[in-house]
Amino acid sequence: MIHVFVGPTLARSEPQLAAPGVRVWPPARHGDLFNTAISGGDTVVLIDGVYHQAPALRHKEILAAMGRGVGVVGAASIGALRAAELAPYGMLGVGHIYTAYVRGDIDGDDEVAVGQAPDGAWDALTWPLVNLRHVLDLAVPAGLLDDDRAAGLLQALRAVYYPQRTWAAVRAVCRRQGETAFAGWLTERREQDRHFGDLKRADALTAVRTALDGPTETTDKAAGVPRWETAYFRRWSNAAARGCVDGMVLSTEDRLVYQQVFDPAFGERWSAYLEHLSLHPADGGPGLPLAERLARAGGGDLPADRVFRPAVDLRDEQTMALLLGGESADDRRAVARYAEALAWARRSRPGFSTAAVRDGVARDFLLGVWRCDEGEFDAEASARGLVGAASAVEAAKRFVPGFREETKRTETVRGGR
Repeated sequence: MIHVFVGPTLARSEPQLAAPGVRVWPPARHGDLFNTAISGGDTVVLIDGVYHQAPALRHKEILAAMGRGVGVVGAASIGALRAAELAPYGMLGVGHIYTAYVRGDIDGDDEVAVGQAPDGAWDALTWPLVNLRHVLDLAVPAGLLDDDRAAGLLQALRAVYYPQRTWAAVRAVCRRQGETAFAGWLTERREQDRHFGDLKRADALTAVRTALDGPTETTDKAAGVPRWETAYFRRWSNAAARGCVDGMVLSTEDRLVYQQVFDPAFGERWSAYLEHLSLHPADGGPGLPLAERLARAGGGDLPADRVFRPAVDLRDEQTMALLLGGESADDRRAVARYAEALAWARRSRPGFSTAAVRDGVARDFLLGVWRCDEGEFDAEASARGLVGAASAVEAAKRFVPGFREETKRTETVRGGR
């Protein structure tokens, strides 16, 4: 399968995007390459991406995709940028814009940036500087400009902020610079060919053709990518982990935190998980019983959950089987309800996020569920794999809107009786 992430650079009507085996996605953003629909042996063609209105696709997400056998081709826009940066690790860059970045002929993100329509159509509302640079290069041999005038006009066009670099703004700059002949020539050429000077489109089509022609070299190269995962990457991948269970698509992180919060026996499950890690270390080192490892680490004076605080990988099936071993169908339905309650809170209260939930409210919620007092709170959180009181409070905030809504409904029913 070829997954093409594209927006304003190519119209959806391009015949290549309708070829068998091609799946078209909106412009890429942070988290998109964690999608389980993209698997080893597939090819990703990265063309467009968002970065102003949402977090941009990060380099290590691309490295992770290549590490699991996905070929990645980049061109035209953010694809060209990322390919120039990640070519040593196996990402394949194609096209004139990618080559210009590699050579250092251009280096700014604004070279390929465009303003996009906010309605989901992803139409380009402005001209990217790289296309303006290209038409200026075409105008010099055509006798419309000399090198110095072209450079001056490019400098004036670069000074226009990219979301304001519309065709009207381009014409206005040309008039101010006294280059009306060039503006007239460009208008005429665009009327004859609406794609005239569109270097980004040409490069994007080349990238799609490259993917259609056969497997890229990136899959083989990526096999040698070292394990570079960081705490940040683990956080991103965990947040993106999803699974379809009981006909519901649920966040794996939400399912785990639900067990940590609501399962009275989760402390035992966390202890079993620590024992498993001690016997089967992720780094391939020698396995030891947890009690022996604990004695070596700190003399055995502290419980294991206070000494060993591993970062959980929610993509690991064996880990999830251990930690979700006590999960029931009712638990999964509760997770879905709480997720919907959180989504409703975000829709109904613009700007709302879990950060808006007061720490004291989340703390009282946990103290009530765990039936412990303040003096036991930190130890209880640690025993459940939540590190400590502060981390437990942050993790539990996702459930507060749903829990409070359910509590209100229960109280209303009781009051009606």
